[in-house]
Amino acid sequence: MLLRILGALILIIVLLVAVLAYLMQPPSLDDVRRAWMGEDDRLVEIDGESWRVRESGPANAPAIVLIHGFSHSLEGFEALAQRLDDNHRVIRFDLPGHALTGPRADEAYTVPETVAQVSDLLDEIAPDRFAIGGNSLGGLIAWRYAARNPDRVSHLVLISPGGYPNLGVGDEPAPVPAQIRLFLATAPEAGVRAATATLYADPTRMTDADVERIGALMRIEGVGDALIKRIEQFTLPDPNPDLRRIDAETLVIWGAADIMIPAEHGPRFAAAIPDAELLLLGDAGHMAQVEQPDQVAEAVRALLQN
Repeated sequence: MLLRILGALILIIVLLVAVLAYLMQPPSLDDVRRAWMGEDDRLVEIDGESWRVRESGPANAPAIVLIHGFSHSLEGFEALAQRLDDNHRVIRFDLPGHALTGPRADEAYTVPETVAQVSDLLDEIAPDRFAIGGNSLGGLIAWRYAARNPDRVSHLVLISPGGYPNLGVGDEPAPVPAQIRLFLATAPEAGVRAATATLYADPTRMTDADVERIGALMRIEGVGDALIKRIEQFTLPDPNPDLRRIDAETLVIWGAADIMIPAEHGPRFAAAIPDAELLLLGDAGHMAQVEQPDQVAEAVRALLQN
């Protein structure tokens, strides 16, 4: 009984903090960009929208594009980029409605619209042919791009990608519960810490710096509303017809402890994509590239050598 009472009190405190944060004026995108843009970052304007882009590695080396997951940012691939950019040009960016790219004026956040937006960006910043990969939402964007642009994609890396119906999402979006709306609109530190911890097999690997960055980039004016609108527009129709069209050599990586998208989805992806290999990592959750960057980098390097 005592544990239940303590749990209820903690929930009430978190909700009160969230409400107070909601009533405060969120920081502007320009202010947060001044605080968080890295020395390797630049803004690229496509159709009136500015994207934060980061590149590392030799400019003339084989390129790989890496796309982050929902509510996160390009920093989600920083550890992997550091292990690949000695002999690869590693390109990453913040998706529309996320972090330092910020919300779109047209509120166009469906998956097909995002794939088209990413395609326009890659037409501007990427070479004619490159490898592409992503985690979670970023993986969904990556494989749908690969299915539609076989002439441009040499290799495909999918880390716990979205695709098959999950969490009540299928041909239609799932309702957004009030507590999720409040969390995304306010991103209180305690909520960000708790939500991020669920993505790890071992939450002790999550750092205070990670929590600070994720929260700060979620609290940008308009980003919380954009994340909510993305969920409201998000669907997961049958992926198999498009997965079968992918002709790039593909590496599917899944953390066995993933509770966001169950590891059982991994064999389904590997079976549907014509030339795919599955790597299951026992000591990883939803973000294997963060928890096990050495193992992921080794597997990705082996793929890219083919």
